[in-house]
Amino acid sequence: MNDKVSLPKGKEVALRVVPMPADANPHGDIFGGWIMSQVDLAGGTLASRRARGRTVTVAVNSFVFKQPVFIGDLLSFYADIVRVGTSSITVNIEVYAQRNPEDIEVVKVTEATFTYVATDENRRPRPLPEAPK
Repeated sequence: MNDKVSLPKGKEVALRVVPMPADANPHGDIFGGWIMSQVDLAGGTLASRRARGRTVTVAVNSFVFKQPVFIGDLLSFYADIVRVGTSSITVNIEVYAQRNPEDIEVVKVTEATFTYVATDENRRPRPLPEAPK
């Protein structure tokens, strides 16, 4: 289950972060909830940029942990918009870990799909603006 891969070429990184000891259980594995929150940040950043304003998470459509994440891994989060509705944006997020600095190994650790809704100043759904040309 140690599928070595490369970081995606030509995709924009939405977030990069290094998990620390406070993010891990006593065995050194990073908490799944911590990873989920980072995935939500990465996806939300892209959704808010597309919405040109506030968005809220309304659904975790899918979430798969493919490999464990360890203290000190350099995590790269790649996000792509896969669907745009009237007020909603669905984002696919893939997470890769770079580990073993002496002989860098890259593994895909997580993939997820989240849906966000654009909201107004009253936190009510609002229509998305036209996509930039």
